[in-house]
Amino acid sequence: MTEAQWFREAVVYQIYPRSFQDSNGDGIGDLRGIIDRLDYLKTLGVDVLWLSPIYTSPQDDNGYDIADYQDIDPTFGTLADVDELIAQAHARGIRLVMDLVVNHTSDEHPWFVESRSSTDNPKRDWYWWRAPRETADGGTGAPTNWESFFSGPAWELDEATGEYYLHLFSRKQPDLNWENPEVREAVYAMMRWWLDRGVDGFRMDVINMISKVTSLPDGEPIPGDSGLGDGTQHFLNGPRIHEFLQEMHAAVFEGRAEKLLTVGETPGVTVDDAVLYTDPARREVDMVFQFEHVGLDHGDHKWDPRTLDLRDLKKSLGRWQDGLAETGWNSLYWNNHDQPRAVSRFGSDAPEHRIASAKLLGTVLHLHRGTPYVYQGEELGMTNVPFPTADDFLDIESVNYYRAAVASGSDAASVLDALRTGSRDNARSPMQWDSTEHSGFTSGTPWFGVNPNYTEINAEAELADDDSVFHHYRRVIELRHTEPAVGHGDFRMLAADHPELYAFTRAHDGVELLVVANFSDSELALDGPDALDDLDGWADATLLLGNVGDPTSVTGPLRAWEARVLRR
Repeated sequence: MTEAQWFREAVVYQIYPRSFQDSNGDGIGDLRGIIDRLDYLKTLGVDVLWLSPIYTSPQDDNGYDIADYQDIDPTFGTLADVDELIAQAHARGIRLVMDLVVNHTSDEHPWFVESRSSTDNPKRDWYWWRAPRETADGGTGAPTNWESFFSGPAWELDEATGEYYLHLFSRKQPDLNWENPEVREAVYAMMRWWLDRGVDGFRMDVINMISKVTSLPDGEPIPGDSGLGDGTQHFLNGPRIHEFLQEMHAAVFEGRAEKLLTVGETPGVTVDDAVLYTDPARREVDMVFQFEHVGLDHGDHKWDPRTLDLRDLKKSLGRWQDGLAETGWNSLYWNNHDQPRAVSRFGSDAPEHRIASAKLLGTVLHLHRGTPYVYQGEELGMTNVPFPTADDFLDIESVNYYRAAVASGSDAASVLDALRTGSRDNARSPMQWDSTEHSGFTSGTPWFGVNPNYTEINAEAELADDDSVFHHYRRVIELRHTEPAVGHGDFRMLAADHPELYAFTRAHDGVELLVVANFSDSELALDGPDALDDLDGWADATLLLGNVGDPTSVTGPLRAWEARVLRR
């Protein structure tokens, strides 16, 4: 393995800082809390920590609205705390990746404060400003019909200057104008500053939105009477995106990229797009986050939940495995700070199946070709939160959707059920460390309520139980470190049309692995209809990993939510 390929054998652990560990009793997680838990992460065996934003921020969108890229929000600590975290992590052989949010800033960032101060300010063109346009009734309105991802128009009128600014997300998150070379160089200088400080790379938030069609045309009308349109075709994977990323690589990463990790969050990306983004010869990013598989249980939109068909999941993930087999690299994830809890979504959080299904999900994901990401608490089998009322949600996306949907006549109970299933708040409840008050997360009042099941599901209990979800994740991670077929083998999907069996092989240098998993509550025969038609060669294989105890036969029926990894 060359130094440039180190991430093929690595596992990344995502920390949502405000919900990970509070060290000072203010109810909000912080950097000192992360430092205090580094030995836990070392025991788990992860190679990289990715921190969601910790920069100075008004916290309108939980830190994704940044007011100063080169300072730390007092909520989380200080730059000195970051330096110690980097040093302490490195001492344990763990790299640190920062979240990079450069599609937009906070409206309180000095750049935007200057930009909105007058129409002739030198930084006016650092953001997207447009004059009002005439409406059909003779009045004036937003420059385009684009809808914000957080509901409502993507344009906000600035009364002082009489012009609108673009915000694809919250109105407090104005979009930077990457057409301006001064903007790009300011961003690159900031990135170099962090790398010089010892950071080991970046996860780049919605990075494929930074290039817009400069005429900002209207989007396709969204069904309904809102008058808003879908502008995504004009800013997802925009006309200059590859140019900008290649320029970024040359300006920031050249000469040190082999030791870093760069991953781009790219909503709406296709397999063909991802090949371009991740082709090492093009020098853009190491891998991207795609969202195809986490949209398979949506109907017409995110808040229209439907039952996931396992065959659709296999078809999707299999296509990504095949598409990036020769060029590029996959990132592998079930959940993150923007997604519901994996075991509640893709597994079963019923008490009798939660542990087995949580282990199964870890086994299946980590045995794919790509770099796996573990979201904090996933290694414990943490579940979705039982939100009693709409008032219990804090996430701006969820709050705005509930308000807009109910105002437009949707049934409030149905909207609430959709929020319980899909809200980002499910991922943001505090980490469950032990069975003491507030789960050991804080000695104060937590900023967000702890999931009531923390007395049963917590790190202290799982560390003491060798058969826990935690120790299974530890063994899965160790397998990637020790078995080259996991990090470097090819991938072949099996039983693609089976509704309950997930099966595939990995092969490398004369070694072949077979992964089989039963995504159901019932026993499943491996040699049944549409299942595996050639098990003879596996009868004497070695069982590398299982999740529900040793089977009587490595090729015998799978128990409910059972997964096995065989080696020959």
